[in-house]
Amino acid sequence: MPKKKKSKDPYVCPRCGTRVTEPDRTWTLVSPLPDKYGRITITIMGSFTCPNCGHKWRAVLKKLKEGGSKPGEQQAAPKEEGEIIEIDLSDLDKLDEMEPPE
Repeated sequence: MPKKKKSKDPYVCPRCGTRVTEPDRTWTLVSPLPDKYGRITITIMGSFTCPNCGHKWRAVLKKLKEGGSKPGEQQAAPKEEGEIIEIDLSDLDKLDEMEPPE
């Protein structure tokens, strides 16, 4: 059975356990390929320095999935189209027989 990853708090120093208030630097990583639903994964990373022991580490702050949709998700409402006008072919023959206006 595969091991399950433990969700660790990225703001806690892995060496001494001190909590850091905010990252020194943040940046984003965008996946080059979409998943099977057409969504792109955007990962927000952070670089931290512990004020207690001086240890530096990087951690994932957030992962987002953008675009596409899963099956079963509600799609956007279809656009309204203009008024539909139906003409019978026999009506066109009657128009041809009419005299043009002078």
